[in-house]
Amino acid sequence: MGKNIGATLQIDQANADKNIAQAKAEERRAMAVALEQENVAKAQDARAQVIMAEAEVPKALAQALRDGNMGFMDYYKLQQVKADASMRENIGKLDLGAAKDILKKDKQ
Repeated sequence: MGKNIGATLQIDQANADKNIAQAKAEERRAMAVALEQENVAKAQDARAQVIMAEAEVPKALAQALRDGNMGFMDYYKLQQVKADASMRENIGKLDLGAAKDILKKDKQ
């Protein structure tokens, strides 16, 4: 029997197109993975910079107190603001049940 050359060529072309599409998809996936790893590294770098900057704050406060640019009351008010911010942050983390329990205790 005769072989259908046209059908064979179409099948070969379809397989080649499929292989090209798979290769392009794999390339996009690899690029996405690389981009994600790059973003993770950038986030870690940003966290490290924040930690380094936070480490400088006590030094700057001490220097301001020594130089007379900041008085004791200014320092005391700053500590109060920090405590207030911490309290608000912790309240914001409470779930609804815990918040209701605290409110019930306050009423008693």
